[in-house]
Amino acid sequence: MDDTLPLVSIVVPVLNEDQNIVRLYETVKSTLDPVSDRYRYEIVFTDNHSTDNSFAILSGLAKQDTRIRVLRFSRNFGYQASIMTGYLNATGDAVIQLDCDLQDPPSMILDFLQKWEEGYQVVYGVRRERKEGFVITAMRKIFYRMLNALSEHKLPLDAGDFRLVDRRIVEQLRKIDDATPYLRGIITTLGFRQVGIPYDRDARIAGESKFSFSDLMKLAIDGILNHSTMPLRLATYCSQAIFCIAMIVIAVYSAARLTVGQDWPAGFTTLSVLVLVSTSLNALFFGIMGEYIGRIYRQVKKQPLTIVESKVNVADETASDAGSIAIPFSKAA
Repeated sequence: MDDTLPLVSIVVPVLNEDQNIVRLYETVKSTLDPVSDRYRYEIVFTDNHSTDNSFAILSGLAKQDTRIRVLRFSRNFGYQASIMTGYLNATGDAVIQLDCDLQDPPSMILDFLQKWEEGYQVVYGVRRERKEGFVITAMRKIFYRMLNALSEHKLPLDAGDFRLVDRRIVEQLRKIDDATPYLRGIITTLGFRQVGIPYDRDARIAGESKFSFSDLMKLAIDGILNHSTMPLRLATYCSQAIFCIAMIVIAVYSAARLTVGQDWPAGFTTLSVLVLVSTSLNALFFGIMGEYIGRIYRQVKKQPLTIVESKVNVADETASDAGSIAIPFSKAA
């Protein structure tokens, strides 16, 4: 194979996907083999400590095809950390993130590469339709629009992690030290030329989704807190509004007492409402501040983003420690 051809890295995060791994590999292979005169490619699997046969299947495929590289983590470090590790250990001129469940069509890889050749450093998929329930789809749409409204940067609507990034983007990611990365936002804020391609997301063929409702909520919170200080400002705005309302109520009570001699009954209800409202708001804003403080705490601890337990077809000299983000490697599997 001509080593002067551009190298494309396909990054695939894996968690208990033994029913989909071979299907994904064959689909990617059938997509990229016909253009082998234009591109070389590798597939970097990051196994988030699967408890099924995923790692065994990946190891078997890697022994058959040296273009497959496998990193198995010592525990489940989360979806975003898995993708980040894949990016930082990919060696390609262009890196494409692709989920193992094949809901994002691998055929779009060629569309991404075409846009890349046109000079775009980031090419991302924009989901027109999803094969999900009405409620979860509506919640996703609301979240993306709310995040865009709160964020200091304009973020693409209805875009997930299915994207191509240029080598220059990967090199910028190496410089980022973030204990709770939200990659869709981080990559957007890096700038460069970016473009979206609309597509319809397919339903999962086999296996079950690894994202529970709580996982989706955590991802949403990470997205908001990583790219906006608006929740903190909200506490200030609300306190100012409550102060103004309190001053108005005091003025009304005082005016009524002095002008018409209104004899107000014991204000048990009013006081109860005020106490409950103020207590609820205090709890809410302490919670918001706690989320930010918790992220500061995790950041200053400087713990590894991920720890690789085993690897296949990955040499120590090609492994990245991502600057201040430590990703230690054990001996080869």
